[in-house]
Amino acid sequence: MSKLATLTISCVQQPGFSSKTDSYTYLKEVVAEAATRGTNLLLLPELHATPYFPQIEDPGYFSLAEPIDGPTAQSLSELAQQFQMVIVGSIFERRAPGLYHNSALVFEKTGALAGIYRKMHIPDDPGYYEKYYFTPGDLGFRPINTSVGKLGVLVCWDQWFPEAARLMALQGAEILLYPTAIGWDLQDDNAEQQKQLDAWITVQRSHAIANGLPLAACNRWGFERHPAPYQSNQGSQFWGNSFIAGPQGEILVHANASQSTLLTQQLDRKNIEQVRQAWPFLRDRRVEWYQELTKLFIDQA
Repeated sequence: MSKLATLTISCVQQPGFSSKTDSYTYLKEVVAEAATRGTNLLLLPELHATPYFPQIEDPGYFSLAEPIDGPTAQSLSELAQQFQMVIVGSIFERRAPGLYHNSALVFEKTGALAGIYRKMHIPDDPGYYEKYYFTPGDLGFRPINTSVGKLGVLVCWDQWFPEAARLMALQGAEILLYPTAIGWDLQDDNAEQQKQLDAWITVQRSHAIANGLPLAACNRWGFERHPAPYQSNQGSQFWGNSFIAGPQGEILVHANASQSTLLTQQLDRKNIEQVRQAWPFLRDRRVEWYQELTKLFIDQA
């Protein structure tokens, strides 16, 4: 965006795959389709090359981890170079023995690795036992420089925290990107499921508004069962609903909950600047009064 008057972004809403080979085959097809639409920047869901294994705690799943230069990264690098677009992908990173991360990788259109973001906020909830697998990131909230602009890449659970989005914006991020794997507990009724989905969309639209930035949330969809010998009739229903929003939080394009979708949207850099001029939230911040935000909680006397 810093070097383009407009940015064409595509989000790949997809299901989980039982094998990495299947995911690579699918990815090549969808990247080729995105290229026909003039895509400059492609965003993939969280852990797109594998099933969502943190539904359960099983040491066998550590075998899915790979280094930064592993096969998933190599596949993304080749596709970025072949189709001349910046690609944001996701891996279960094996950094060292006993040290693993949930990491987003950004590849330049040359195929070079532009940067890494390691998920900072790690959930530990029924169906989302990520603390068993992932060490919190240690790279902070820093945008990644690319030929299409400075990308504020965050991952899934990060999307609920306004501090993360703000820190990206304060360091010059030109768009917020959220690769995601989130869904419903099938024991919740329809009303509860709708409340959760509405909250997820609303909090991200709020980040776009408060920071005057466009935002893309790219989620997986479909039902993924717990593997045998666990309760294979149980699992998570990932809710899709990927979307791209403008800098006023307006939904520009939105997927449904029940199919693979390639969302594509052109973003106008001039419009983003005009929104920030009209709604100068960064100008009017009272930073001298915000020191207590660094506290975990403010105990009342």
